Amino acid sequence: MDEDTRYEAVRSRDARFDGAFFFAVETTGIYCRPSCPAVTPKRRNVRFFPTAAAAQGFGFRACRRCRPDAVPGSAEWNVRADVVGRAVRLIGDGVVDREGVGGLADRLGYSARQVQRQLTAELGAGPVALARAQRAHTARTLLQTTELPITEIAFASGFASVRQFNDTVRAVYATTPSGLREAAPGGRGARRGSPATGIPLRLAHRGPYQAGPVFDLLERESVPGVEEVTGTPGARTYRRTLRLPYGHAVVAVEERAGTTATGLGAHPGGWLDARLRLTDPRDLTTAVQRLRRLFDLDADPYAVDERLAADPRLAPLVAARPGLRSPGAADPAEAAVRALVGSEAAERLVRRYGKALDAPSGGLTHLFPEPAVLAGAESDGSLGALAAGLDDGTVRLDPGADRDDAEAALRALPGMDPAVLATIRVRALADPDVALPGLPGLPGLPGIDVPDEWRPWRSYAVRHLLVEGESRN
Repeated sequence: MDEDTRYEAVRSRDARFDGAFFFAVETTGIYCRPSCPAVTPKRRNVRFFPTAAAAQGFGFRACRRCRPDAVPGSAEWNVRADVVGRAVRLIGDGVVDREGVGGLADRLGYSARQVQRQLTAELGAGPVALARAQRAHTARTLLQTTELPITEIAFASGFASVRQFNDTVRAVYATTPSGLREAAPGGRGARRGSPATGIPLRLAHRGPYQAGPVFDLLERESVPGVEEVTGTPGARTYRRTLRLPYGHAVVAVEERAGTTATGLGAHPGGWLDARLRLTDPRDLTTAVQRLRRLFDLDADPYAVDERLAADPRLAPLVAARPGLRSPGAADPAEAAVRALVGSEAAERLVRRYGKALDAPSGGLTHLFPEPAVLAGAESDGSLGALAAGLDDGTVRLDPGADRDDAEAALRALPGMDPAVLATIRVRALADPDVALPGLPGLPGLPGIDVPDEWRPWRSYAVRHLLVEGESRN
């Protein structure tokens, strides 16, 4: 997009571009999302930025009306397989906060200087600035949704000191942490979460979202002890345990029909309500990003649907289910093991080797066993080889993993047939362009294959075919 096209998107308040770029107004010193409902500024006063971090780097403050830091993540960086896309996903997972820029560079196989140069060239901000913007958003979330003391929030958000935390909040939001807390809906009297009750969140998505098929899949695949789905279709709750860098969590996500506002400043899209009960609040950012990958919340349904609807075989399926998602995984290593052994065997592994929670939460009793535990306990055969590879780093499935390198490492292991490899790419590596082998013919679509014309969204095309087949059975 050139700048004139971006400005037209701002004039029309087009929410399809929320997260794709940001605009700032030089006369006010504020930056916004494209769909901001405020009066459209004059073109000569507008500057455009690829990321919120870039706008903050030039001294612009986040708009309090449209909250540009709360938009869905960029769909482009979510699916790209190059070093920039991989870097953005790792930063979102909190790697810079935990391991520094050097750790990020080591994971990507580049020098810190190369990573800095590539990110700055494409995103207008380096890894430190991108991580700082993310920390600021985490701080605002904790300030406005919990009763945690402000000092605890500073370190839970990833800041090295309270002073750094205070300075960043003032720079990004033009207020103090206490002022930001009071600006939350309901002000001082608002009911907020706690470590015991959980942190309430809204996980935003762009465009339409077919929650039903996602919850159907999660319910069908759920492993007792680690996951459970309660309620009835249309009003279900997905709950699971989640192992995180500093501790673990019990998370709950509500099934919700996509919300679409109308009128001036409408924000097509909506959110999924979630609640996170963390043993360590420093894990908030990582937990949120892993839920976003599981529910495929950073996808661009407009691009996917436009491409797939051009094929007459898929057009009626896309029309029936606009915004169908291709779910990923909250724990890539767990997803790989489950793809290999299946749900029944995964339940057995949880019972034998999973770490028990201190106190059960409903039907949730365990964390899924770590690769190191499985490698020691199930050392023989395909499972042992996979667990050992995941444990020693021979097989990397983290958000910054190179998908082709990961598949090559998996192919070297015993028992990795094409269907297992494809499933791991779709779920653990969140690859949007995988053709599952052996896809059966469907009524009205006999002998369907997955042609190259459906690139780069073949994973979504397969989801349409599978969901349609399930609906007819």
